[in-house]
Amino acid sequence: MKTNNKILIVEDDPNFGSILRDYLILNDYEVILAKNGIEGFEKFKTNEFDLCILDVMMPYKDGFTLAKEIREENENIPIFFLTARGLKEDVLKGFKIGADDYLTKPFDSEVLLAKIKNILNRKSLSKSIEGNFYKSEFQFGEFYFNSKIRELKYKNNYPIKLSPKENKLLELLVLNINDLLSRDIALNKIWRDDTYFTSRSMDVYIAKLRKYLSLDSNIEIINIHGEGFRLLVK
Repeated sequence: MKTNNKILIVEDDPNFGSILRDYLILNDYEVILAKNGIEGFEKFKTNEFDLCILDVMMPYKDGFTLAKEIREENENIPIFFLTARGLKEDVLKGFKIGADDYLTKPFDSEVLLAKIKNILNRKSLSKSIEGNFYKSEFQFGEFYFNSKIRELKYKNNYPIKLSPKENKLLELLVLNINDLLSRDIALNKIWRDDTYFTSRSMDVYIAKLRKYLSLDSNIEIINIHGEGFRLLVK
């Protein structure tokens, strides 16, 4: 019986790709195979997938670039990297992009299958919980914040329409109210990168949020040097 879980494999080695595809099909997954990053992204945009398995070293478009593009389209889909390169720098880069796992060839196919089952089960549970308990409306201090419609309202004032990045950043701060929001987590979740330039960009958005929130003297965003930010509500 089919699981109805659909997997995208992007692999430039036709023999390895075919073997992996056939193995997953035998284990009741629906699989689409692409031979390079360009074809992989086209297939991703025209299909609904539950998980992506990406080779790193590919012609035309490498796996890291493809993963960033996929993340821009869908920030929650699980991504596995498969590669012959096991360099620490590559592994760290993969996880910074948002990879859920990173396997070095050759690997145990049963281990891969167990990892796939585990993450898809977690995704299914998370979706169920989110569907029942996801919160999009917040009250803190004298502010009302609706992240679904991207509006921040102070008392009876006219609501401020937030940009997508302002909205996501404020949502992360509110979800961690009076606690630390890690700079790395915010950068990778919102910008999908943690370079010097994206870090400076986030500081600009923090400054904008501070300006909005300055209407309430009991609210403050403080900078924890080298760590991140805290939204303090007295």
